[in-house]
Amino acid sequence: MDTHSPEISVVVPVFDEEDNLRPLYEQITRTLADGHSYEILFVDDGSRDGSFDVLKELQKADDKIRVIRFRKNFGQTAALSAGFEHARGEIIIALDADLQNDPADIPKMVAQLNEGFDVVSGWRKKRHDKALTRRLPSRIANGLISRITGVKLHDFGCTLKAYRKEVIAETKLYGEMHRFIPALASWNGAKVTEMVVNHRPRTAGVAKYGLARTWKVVLDLITVSFLGSFSTKPIYVFGGLGLFSAIGSIILGLIVVYQKFNRGTDMSGNPLLILTAVLMIATIQFILMGLLAELLVRTYHESQDRPTYVIKEILESSKKES
Repeated sequence: MDTHSPEISVVVPVFDEEDNLRPLYEQITRTLADGHSYEILFVDDGSRDGSFDVLKELQKADDKIRVIRFRKNFGQTAALSAGFEHARGEIIIALDADLQNDPADIPKMVAQLNEGFDVVSGWRKKRHDKALTRRLPSRIANGLISRITGVKLHDFGCTLKAYRKEVIAETKLYGEMHRFIPALASWNGAKVTEMVVNHRPRTAGVAKYGLARTWKVVLDLITVSFLGSFSTKPIYVFGGLGLFSAIGSIILGLIVVYQKFNRGTDMSGNPLLILTAVLMIATIQFILMGLLAELLVRTYHESQDRPTYVIKEILESSKKES
């Protein structure tokens, strides 16, 4: 295979999509055959049907195809992460293998990137999914993500997105965090935009997601929010909680003293005294947790020589002083 870097890498996570792979390949090829150099990376996420056999046949027939096969099912985020890591193109397109994302939207997304954006996120404005189990939870989740992350998008869950390679290289994915890539990229200074894309009904295979993943999204949202705001200064979080505990402890302690000397209330039998002691202990614990978190953060960054900033470009003269 030619090792020359293509313009576009299309990353497709695959899990039990045997009947959809050939039509998807044909649509991607038809869309990108004219005017773009490209590669297609299929990531087989531990499929249990004949998906991998289909991918092997496609790869033998077309050297633009690369196939990554997992030993077991690790999830969509892991599959996308593997695809991003092995992609050679300067522009990376991610889309689902279920044929609900339309490859015909890819050139429009590339055109959006060429207008100066770093991430183009698809918006399934007319979505062909079940209202109760798919669209309603998605709308609620998108509203929460937009409000908490500060990145205003209508559809974080749409896999069809376009990224510049240098932007996605700075993003490490865990859990179910692939849907938060636009927010993570935006926090690193990337320009993010949204584009309405065509969404088609599923004609083969079975949907892999339902209401069960909603709770996972909420937990990942809490993680992403914390990492985005306090990943390099966790003492601010735990110290803030410790401050509130300390204030509560002081106020309750003063109330206990007031009740003792002005009303004759027995301190040993006053439940507020116990609550005061609990809050004092909580204050100490929060501060210690913050200090431990600070040590972990510094160990993480310094041991890997990992910077706490992201450089977009450097301008300097090529001439050296004599």
